[in-house]
Amino acid sequence: MSSKEHWENVYGKGTVDKLGWYQKCPQQSIDLINSTKIDKNNKILVIGGGATTLIDNLLFEEYKDIIVADISEIALNILKSRLGENASKITWIVDDVTKPTELQKLRNIVLWQDRALLHFLVEKDQRDAYIELMNKIVVSGGFVIIAVFAIGGAKKCSGLDVINYSVNMLIELLGSNYKLIESFDHVYITPSEAERPYIYTLFKKLR
Repeated sequence: MSSKEHWENVYGKGTVDKLGWYQKCPQQSIDLINSTKIDKNNKILVIGGGATTLIDNLLFEEYKDIIVADISEIALNILKSRLGENASKITWIVDDVTKPTELQKLRNIVLWQDRALLHFLVEKDQRDAYIELMNKIVVSGGFVIIAVFAIGGAKKCSGLDVINYSVNMLIELLGSNYKLIESFDHVYITPSEAERPYIYTLFKKLR
C-alpha cells in the first residue's frame, strides 16, 4: 500500500477524533506560532495538516494567509467540511512532501508548521526531500515549527514505523541554515488515554 493509500484509508474511516494524534486544542502549536510575532498577513504553511483543529484556531487568531497541505484528500475534505464557509479562507494543497509538485510552486512561506509528519519519514531520501522543500520555500528570517515523537516515545503510529527525535537530531537534520529558538518536551494524552512523549521545536531560518 502506498503512503497516499494508507492515509486515505485512515481518514476514510471517519473517526478523526479517535485518531492517536487528534488534539481538541493544539495549545502548544498555537503558543509557538504566536511567540514568533509574525504579521498575521504572512504566509503560514501547515504541512501534513490532515484534519487538524489548528486551522480553526489560526482563523480565530485572525491569521489571514493559511495554506494546508496533506497527502490525503479525504483528510482535507473532512477539515473543509468542519470549517464550513471559513474553508474558502484557506489555500488547500493535496501533495506528497517527499515527492512534491504543487508544494514546489509555493514561495515566501514565513512559517512552516509540522506536528507529527516528520517522524513518519523513515527513509533518508524522504527526509532529504522534506528539507530541500523547506529550504526552497521558507524565506530568510522565517520560522519552522516541528513537533515529533521524542526519544523513548512510541516506535510506531498508525501501524507505521517512526523515527524518535532528540533536539540535537533535529538541529543536525535542519543544518546550519536554521537556528534553534526554543524547544520543550510535552506528553500528549491520546483519545485512548495513552501517553505519547513529543518534543516541540521552533527554529529560525538564517539564510
